[in-house]
Amino acid sequence: MNIFDLFKKIEQKSDTGPVSFIICGLGNIGKQYEMTRHNAGFLAIDYIAEKLGVKIDRAKFHATVAEANFGGARVLLMKPTTLMNNSGVAAGEAAAFYKIPPERVLILHDEISFDPGVIRIRRKGSAGGHNGLKSIIAHLGSEEFPRVKIGVGKKPSPEYDLVDFVLGRFPEAAIKAISDRYEDIMSCAELIVKGDIDTAMNRFSK
Repeated sequence: MNIFDLFKKIEQKSDTGPVSFIICGLGNIGKQYEMTRHNAGFLAIDYIAEKLGVKIDRAKFHATVAEANFGGARVLLMKPTTLMNNSGVAAGEAAAFYKIPPERVLILHDEISFDPGVIRIRRKGSAGGHNGLKSIIAHLGSEEFPRVKIGVGKKPSPEYDLVDFVLGRFPEAAIKAISDRYEDIMSCAELIVKGDIDTAMNRFSK
């Protein structure tokens, strides 16, 4: 280990205060679900973790988690391992453990109402038919948590089965459109952690 690595390690250890914010990306674990529309939240939070130099690989709260310093806070990054429809089990356990209120639990999730690459920030709201959000609302006991909605495209027709669609893999063009927004999603998350969701909404919800 060279002197610069040593200083970096000392710096990381010196700022390990209590977790005060949760960022939870939604998705389904398992090879069969990789690169599917429902895993847009997983893909986004993996990007954030990589940029922060951490790996989301520690098992806790029915999720894999990592801690990082982000936006001036100690943040828990998490990916529930419960499958999408029970995502609230993980988010609820973590929030209860750290005594974090719903307004400091940020959810990153897929949104079929928007084209790939479109993002929207919401301060609070209903589940809007999203089963992962329904579970989180039930376990947090509140709709008042922020979320970043990540457009994954609309069904090709009203009759198309919703489950088949969200569990379908992204076309190549959609992958590029979404990955081009990862940096913006990270910037959104940082502003929200800092308590400046209004700026995030004005800047990125376009």
